Formats: sequence, C-alpha cells, structure tokens
Amino acid sequence: MSIDVAVRIQAELGEGPTWDRASSTLLWVDILAGEVHRYAPSRDDDAVLTVPQHVGAAKPRVMGGLVLNLAEGVALVDRDGTKTWLVYWARDGVRGNDAAVDAAGRLWAGTMRYDEGAGGGWLARVEPTGAAKVVLDEVTISNGIGWSPDGTLMYYIDTPEKRIDVLDYDVETGEAKARRPLCAIEGTAGGPDGLTVDADGCVWVALWGGAAVRRYTPDGRLDREIPLPVDQPTACCFGGDDYTDLYVTSARTGLDEGALAARPLSGSVLVLPGVGVGLPSSAFAG
Repeated sequence: MSIDVAVRIQAELGEGPTWDRASSTLLWVDILAGEVHRYAPSRDDDAVLTVPQHVGAAKPRVMGGLVLNLAEGVALVDRDGTKTWLVYWARDGVRGNDAAVDAAGRLWAGTMRYDEGAGGGWLARVEPTGAAKVVLDEVTISNGIGWSPDGTLMYYIDTPEKRIDVLDYDVETGEAKARRPLCAIEGTAGGPDGLTVDADGCVWVALWGGAAVRRYTPDGRLDREIPLPVDQPTACCFGGDDYTDLYVTSARTGLDEGALAARPLSGSVLVLPGVGVGLPSSAFAG
C-alpha cells in the first residue's frame, strides 16, 4: 500500500474532503484561512476560493455551486459566484465545523466553540428550503457525520467523547434517534475527527493527534489501522472514478517547530490508493 501526496500545501486546518462526482474533483477546506479548495487530480490543479470568514465545510449542490458551513451560518454560492445566506445563526465564540449531506439532499451542519468549551456546539439538519432544526444540542466539537450504505444508520462524532456514535435514521423524514455508542476509540492518544463510510458499511475515521486512520466494522470492531506521515489527520473520504482512493486532509495548527520539522507534510492532502471502495457522496438539493 502506498501513501501519496495529492496536494502538497501548508494548510493551517485542512478539513472536510468530499468527492464531487459531477466534476471529478475533491472539495476540501482550510478552515482558519477561509479557503475552499477544489483539487482536480486529472490536472494536478488545486484551485482556491477565498471566503470572508472561517469555513468548516464545503459541499456541492445539485444545481451547481456550493453550500458552505461558515462561522456565522450556512451560505450558498451560485455558479456565478453570488453568495447568499441560507441559515444565519451567528453566536459569539462559535463557528461552523464538519458537515455532510444525506441521500435526500439535506445538509447536516455541526458547530463548536473556538475555545472548545464543553457543550458549546450543536448539530443541525438543514433542509433545501433553508428550514433548520437543532437535532443534537450541547455537543463540544461536532465532527464526523456519515450514513450506512442502506441509509438506515447515521454515524456521528463529538471528538472529546472519544467514540463513534450511531443513530437510527429515516432518510424520508430526516429523523435521527436512539443515539448510542458504536465503539470507543482506544489504544491511541488521538481523538476521532472526520469519518467516511465505505461500500461494506465500515466506518473510516481520522485520528487527530493519532497520526493514523482506522476502519471499524458495522458492529464496532477495529478492523484496520493505517499509520500516516502527519500527526493531525482531520478527515477522510473516498474519491476517484471508482471510489478506491482514500483522501485524507491534515492540519498544522498547534504544532511547534520541532513537530513540523519532523512531519513536513503536515497540512497536506494525502491519498491512499486502493485501500477500499467508497460510496458516492450526495449533493445538497438547495
């Protein structure tokens, strides 16, 4: 197995990789730089859109353009670059973090406090119309979100809890209930960050501070761990024409000069070809 560098860059807080199948590109963000990146592997080109505030996640829209989970709420970017608020929920000291789109085209957007204060964030379901509902309140660092291949289970991470949770999910209504632990993240100093679900229903999770990605089976058993040349991998997704390339974003924030010298790829986007088979991501229907 090889670990390659897709985008060699010094991102402060690279996050949120998503394969946009309409354009065969990888969307990802540098949260603290306020940058949305679109990497085209076929051209080895990483284009950057700068936005006026911190951006936790960027996802494709069915009609083209992007939906962004920003510091002050959820915004739409049209094909022509026009930006409009869909949901505005600004709160002092809080920003948007990870987000995901379900099979019906709803956005699930998480938040957290800048100071990582306990219970200061939430996870909300945002309909294509802009109607929003907080589904999980008093979370600390809202992170990984994903669904089982049949759409009946939703996976979720609040990083300081050091576990992956699972909820029963109804894709028709968007209702998520009966939250319970799937597995504890043990045997590492790292905390669980972003996740993705593969075609076998296994959950892949990036370990912030753990220099690895792990794969857990649908029953919560640790199946595989892959060490990485970065201390702070943040999130992962499958991409490529056959969804067999695992892309992993990473961060430099908080690392001292010694750590950065030892891990010069920190902040880069890595790619692990052929480690599994992923599922196509959904686009936001709004």
